[in-house]
Amino acid sequence: MGLTQVPVIDVARSSTHTLSELAEACTEWGCFQIVNHGMKDELIAALHSQMRTFFALSSKQKQAIERTADNPWGFYDRELTKNVRDWKEIFDVGPLAQSGPLAGAAPQWPADMPQFKSTMLEYFAACQEIVLDLLAAVSQNLGMPEDYLARDFGEKQTSFLRLNYYPVCTELDGQLGISHHTDAGAITVMAQDLQPGLQIYRRNAWHTVEPRANALVVNIGDIVQVWSNDRYRAPVHRVVTSAEVHRYSAPFFFNPNYDTDYAPLPGVVSEAEPARYRAINWGEFRAGRAAGDYADYGEEIQISQFRTD
Repeated sequence: MGLTQVPVIDVARSSTHTLSELAEACTEWGCFQIVNHGMKDELIAALHSQMRTFFALSSKQKQAIERTADNPWGFYDRELTKNVRDWKEIFDVGPLAQSGPLAGAAPQWPADMPQFKSTMLEYFAACQEIVLDLLAAVSQNLGMPEDYLARDFGEKQTSFLRLNYYPVCTELDGQLGISHHTDAGAITVMAQDLQPGLQIYRRNAWHTVEPRANALVVNIGDIVQVWSNDRYRAPVHRVVTSAEVHRYSAPFFFNPNYDTDYAPLPGVVSEAEPARYRAINWGEFRAGRAAGDYADYGEEIQISQFRTD
C-alpha cells in the first residue's frame, strides 16, 4: 500500500478480497476511497447541482432556514472546529428528534428549490445503504458476526447529512476550511467535487486526498477506534482553503442511537490485550461535541478522556 495517498478500493470485488483491503486501509490510514459502490452517477451529479444552487442563494434566503442551538438542522456559516472559526458554509439535515441531546431538531428545507429535498433524501438513503455494508465488514474484521454492530443503527440512529461549501479565501493567511479533527461517529461517507482540499495526517505529514470522479471518500470515526481497541485509528483530517477556486463536499455521518454505549468489542479484547476504553454513551458524547460548534467552551470532549490505560 502506498505511503503518500489513501488507498482506492473496488467494493464490487469478491468479499474476501474486499475485507482484507478494508482491514489494511483501516489499519494504515483510517481513510480510503471506494469505487463501484453502486451509487448512481446521476444522483451524484444531481447532488452537486443542488449544492451549487443552494449555496448561491442570497444570504437572506439561506438565513431563513438557519440552524440554532435548539435546532441543529439547517444552514450555518459560523461553525467552530477545535474552537477555531471555519472558512465554510454548511447545510445539515438529520432526523426529527423529540427526545435526547438534540431534542427539538427538525429538518428545514429551502424555499423555491423543488428538487432539493428529494435529492438530499435520496443521497442520504444511498449513503446509508453503502455504509451498512461497510459496517458489516468492520464487524467481521474485528472478530464479530457481520450483523453484530447493526443493532445500534436502527430506526433511532442519529446519522446526518452535511453539505459543505468552501468559498475562495484570499484574506486570511493560514485560514483553514476546517481545522484538524477526527469524526466523532462511526463511519463517514463523502462525495466531493474535483477540487482538492481534504487532507489526512499520517506519519508526521499531511496527505491530500486526490479527488476521483464518482468515487466516494470513507473515513472511520472515534466509535470505530474504540470498538477496535485502537487497532484502527480515526484519522486526523482537515480541509485547506484555496485562493483560486471554491469547493463542495457532502459527508454523511453514520451515527448510532443516542442510548448506545460503545466499548472495545469482545473480538479484539483478550487477557493480553485488555480494553483500553471504558464504555462511552453516544448521546452524552454527541451533546458535548455539538455544543462546541457554536461557542468556545474550552477543550472538546474526546475519546481519550475515556481511556483506561
